Amino acid sequence: AGELIGKWAAAKLGEEAANAKIAMLDLGVSQPSVDVLRDQGFLTGFGIDTKDPNKWGDEDDPRIVGNDVTAGNEEGGRTAMENLLAKDPEINVVYTINEPAAAGAYEALKAIGRENDVLIVSVDGGCPGVQNVADGVIGATSQQYPLEMAWLGVEAIAQYAEDGTLPENTEGKDFYDTGVKLVTDEPVDGVESISVEEGQELCWG
Repeated sequence: AGELIGKWAAAKLGEEAANAKIAMLDLGVSQPSVDVLRDQGFLTGFGIDTKDPNKWGDEDDPRIVGNDVTAGNEEGGRTAMENLLAKDPEINVVYTINEPAAAGAYEALKAIGRENDVLIVSVDGGCPGVQNVADGVIGATSQQYPLEMAWLGVEAIAQYAEDGTLPENTEGKDFYDTGVKLVTDEPVDGVESISVEEGQELCWG
């Protein structure tokens, strides 16, 4: 999911990706695995060396303005965005851990009249987040499928209880992949995506 939005943002910027000023709006200082995976995935997709892939914040690429934490909510996203704008008011790319954080970042940018010239990307694909893509708040979001994760998990437990078998990993991966799709109305070459309309049909929450 993180790699998809990173690749999309880099392709969207084109040659200007080399001059990007990136704000990283993460989840929390404890860096839970979902926080690290999404952050590091975005940077990898964007073409930035992640140093230690098991933690965020140790990168030395000059394009990264800084990391701040959001608690995954709108208020946290707004505060984190304000903090990083104070560090560099010319930020032009914003990675966010999830869509509520993205909405908060947008409000902070809007307050200084920069909502239309900053690229915001996110992860989750809930219905409010997909609507934010439709409204131009978020440029692209990676949509995941928690309901499918839940029923497949229950199904796997039932199967294991019945005969002791476990689901097979997805080919080429060390886990069972329930899928992810990039949702945007601004597709780019080389990055597979679906439209906002399609994303609204698949969204949840």
